[in-house]
Amino acid sequence: MIVRISRGSFEPSSAQVIAERLRRSADTLIPAVRRLDGLLAYHAGIDSAAGTMVNVSTWRDLDAARQMDGLAEMQALAKEFLALGVQFERPIINYETLWSI
Repeated sequence: MIVRISRGSFEPSSAQVIAERLRRSADTLIPAVRRLDGLLAYHAGIDSAAGTMVNVSTWRDLDAARQMDGLAEMQALAKEFLALGVQFERPIINYETLWSI
């Protein structure tokens, strides 16, 4: 199993705008990500006080996780978040799971 973590940071003063866009991202991302083979779980979250956002997903294997790299809906949203001042950590890391509960 692979855990994929994508993190972004922004000015905390923008948290309300970022949080609302992150909530609305579900409209396009949920159907797009669900179409991908090997998805086990997906979570999007925000820490408004710290000015950070995260997408954490789990995948059957590395090839499945790497499908996210070319997902058009995700690339389009990334451009929107960049325009809102979000700075993404790159590269996005895919972690091999050693244990889980």
